Amino acid sequence: MKTTVELPDALFRQAKAVASARGTTLKLFFTEAVEEQLRRSSKGNGRVDNGDPPWMAGFGALADLSDETDRILKLIEEEFERVAPEDLP
Repeated sequence: MKTTVELPDALFRQAKAVASARGTTLKLFFTEAVEEQLRRSSKGNGRVDNGDPPWMAGFGALADLSDETDRILKLIEEEFERVAPEDLP
């Protein structure tokens, strides 16, 4: 489907430059950008009203990092539990 979208000139030029640098078309660049925003919205990380307070949007985007954070904290804890040879009696 074709549509017309008005963008500020500077934003258009920046989008066109990034698309070109990636070796893709402006059409594909915009399509991927819209798809990404829709994915975020469907996960509750976008700006769609999902009942969360407005300030939560800034933190919700990091929710998928909690498993990685737990993994890193476990590695740190394991490292601190090791006894260095020079500290042995």
